[in-house]
Amino acid sequence: MTIREELEDVEAKTLSPKACLSRDSAGRERPEAPHPFRTAFQRDRDRIIHAKSFRRLKHKTQVFLAPFGDHYRTRLTHTLEVAQIARTIARALRLNEDLTEAIALGHDIGHTPFGHSGEETLAELLPGGFHHSAQSLRVVEKLEYEGKGMNLTREVRDGIHRHSKGRGKILDRRKEDLPSTLEGQIVRVSDVIAYVNHDLDDAARAKIIKEADIPRPLVALLGRYHAQRIDKMVVDVVSESLRTGLERIAMSPEVLKAVVELREFLYERVYYNPEAKEELRKTEKIIRDLFDYFRRRPEGYVREYPAVDPLETRVGDVIAGMTDRYALSIYQEIFFPRSWQA
Repeated sequence: MTIREELEDVEAKTLSPKACLSRDSAGRERPEAPHPFRTAFQRDRDRIIHAKSFRRLKHKTQVFLAPFGDHYRTRLTHTLEVAQIARTIARALRLNEDLTEAIALGHDIGHTPFGHSGEETLAELLPGGFHHSAQSLRVVEKLEYEGKGMNLTREVRDGIHRHSKGRGKILDRRKEDLPSTLEGQIVRVSDVIAYVNHDLDDAARAKIIKEADIPRPLVALLGRYHAQRIDKMVVDVVSESLRTGLERIAMSPEVLKAVVELREFLYERVYYNPEAKEELRKTEKIIRDLFDYFRRRPEGYVREYPAVDPLETRVGDVIAGMTDRYALSIYQEIFFPRSWQA
């Protein structure tokens, strides 16, 4: 018996009957020989961590443009916070932590530079629209490894693709709108738990809001401090999910309502705040100008793969893959005049 098989046996003996076991994975698009000591989901997690698109997350904006402060969250630190919350919930429910972590680490891998402003701009430019969850799936399936893709398991790809509905329902009762595994559902709720809390923290750091601005009923229910609010939400998810007999990942109506209200507060006071949006309006122009330039002059910038996809889609791939600072650098290189050298 290999080490991997021993680990798979441990999963079967210790995890909940509702957990997605590594040995029961639906597999990969391209069959691969099993690894001697890593399970299928461990391999997926490792591939994501070692991917170039994952490393680029450290220089992509979450809400506040990273160059303007060292302590604001980036897309990478957001991803790590989601993974920590998701693993805590998965362990408490005796679900598969490796699957949960792999989905969490890959969920934003296709996000644009300049945060949601970049996403909204690309959605307007591309004929088929743009959403970061679909782009994350595209990255792992078609773009990484020079167009070969990571060949991840079906469960991880499903969780990445269906991790978010934007301002839609956090925990939808419609199964077709949710990830197919409980582990994927955990990442979906953990994503929201992470960003409503850390975006609130960053907004206070940026002095866009004050603690007194947060609605008092939300403070009374969820807690005054960052850690208190996260713990309250996580404990609620674990308790309510167990109450359903692990038929689904759930939140109590009271806490879910509070989380939705906190999210709406952030949209109104932070994401659409004129002061925060002012700098992001400049990034819209950067993305539009680069998109137009690459479409007219793709040579040297736009990949030739996937060859079956139209040029505009591949231009979108290039821009979505950029970090904030690379987008600023390439924009300067293309559009700023250069000093004349004698």
